[in-house]
Amino acid sequence: MPAPRKYPDELRERAVREVRSTGRPVTHVARDLGIHKEALRSWVRQAEADAGERDDRLTTLERDELKELRKEVAELRRANEILKAASVFFAQEIDRPQTRPSR
Repeated sequence: MPAPRKYPDELRERAVREVRSTGRPVTHVARDLGIHKEALRSWVRQAEADAGERDDRLTTLERDELKELRKEVAELRRANEILKAASVFFAQEIDRPQTRPSR
């Protein structure tokens, strides 16, 4: 479970919008809104990536997709290990000599 967000989404959106629309420095907007300047700087960079203005970061959609794909890969690897163990077990069962109970 992810950690709770320190800042509400509305505050994040408002702060990013203010930096991008007014051109004011991130540090001034952060101080006015009571946000850590590096948090706001990160949000602005992510908003720029989401808008296609930056190529050095994944967009939010790409990041979410990557997270889901990694989760799916981990699940498939676990399933593969289970299947490998089951195949070894059944191969051993087949190789055992069949004995009939004596009468």
